[in-house]
Order: sequence, then structure tokens, then C-alpha cells
Amino acid sequence: MQKFLQSFSYIFHPLFIPAYVTVFYFFIAHNFFYQNEIYLVFVQVLILTVLLPISLYYLLRSLGLIKSKIMLSKKERRLPLAFYALLLFMLIKHSFSTFMIPELSNYFTGLLISTLLALTLVLFNHKASLHMMAIASFFIFAVSISVYYHIQLISTVAFLTVCMGSVASSRIQAKAHTLKELASGTLIGIVPQIGLWYFWLLPSL
Repeated sequence: MQKFLQSFSYIFHPLFIPAYVTVFYFFIAHNFFYQNEIYLVFVQVLILTVLLPISLYYLLRSLGLIKSKIMLSKKERRLPLAFYALLLFMLIKHSFSTFMIPELSNYFTGLLISTLLALTLVLFNHKASLHMMAIASFFIFAVSISVYYHIQLISTVAFLTVCMGSVASSRIQAKAHTLKELASGTLIGIVPQIGLWYFWLLPSL
């Protein structure tokens, strides 16, 4: 059971969630895009939100700026979060200016805000759960897409609800976070996504 719960921390690692969200979105809305557009956007997301952050992590470890393997301390989180926020800004500014995808653009804008909030909390010596921030943002995005396209995604929403609980349990079991840190991570993942509904979801209703 312990290994099963731990697997959720790896499968739903914060760096993987944006790629999952992109695949999920194009699975729903693929009829509105050419295949080459889908591939191009996904590759850009993969490079900027997965490959480059992983490369930076190993670079910082080789330079001795990061010593822990998995659970970064509050101080060690500052530079990776700042770099990740910069990469998200580049993705929003350049990738989604080429292809008009308001749904994904607003999701990543919300994720950028969440990342900046997490960075702000770290600067004030508070560590929010990035795992919960990421999976919570995915959950809200799935609900948003269900409403936006007027389709029932009950099974997807239910699955993500179970995943959120499992990720939280795995982080508690690994003693990586307190309940307060899990709650703050969930909150900063949810609030920006809901706040951006005003700009893209509510006008479509």
C-alpha cells in the first residue's frame, strides 16, 4: 500500500501535470486543430515545462546549490520556482500568441500565478505543496472544459478527485508536507484557475 501511494507522487509530479493537461485538452478539442499544430504546441509545453526544468535541477545539483534529491528545502525552492515562472511566461507570451488557444493560455496563466504565489510563500518562509497545487489546477481545468464545451466529464472529474486524495495521502505518508502545506498548495492551485473564469469561461455561458 505504501509503494502504491508513493507512485502517485511520481506519476502526478508537478512537472508532468502541464503535459497531462495539454494531452487532455487536445483529446477533447482535437477536431478544432490541425495535427501539426497539436504536435507543435505539445512539444513546446514538453520542452518548457518538463525538460528544461529537469535540466536546471541537475545543473543546480551539480553546482551544489541543491543538495536534497526529492524534497527541496524552502531555500532550495526559490531559484527553481523563479526559473519555472519565467519558462511559463515565455510559453504564454510566445507559444500561445502563435496559436490562439484561450483555454490552454488561461490555464497556463493560472499556473503562472500559482507558481508566483508559491514563490512568494517561500520568500516568507512557508512551503506550499507543489504536488497539490498542480493536481488541483488540473482538476479545475477539467471542470472548466466540461462547462465550456457543454460535455459531461463526470468520470474524469471523479478520477482526478481520487488522484488528489491519493497524492495528498502519499505526501503525508512520505512526511513531505504538513496538512497546512497541503491545504495551501491546493488553494493556490484552485483560486487562480477559478479567478480566470471571468475572462474566458463566463463569457461563453
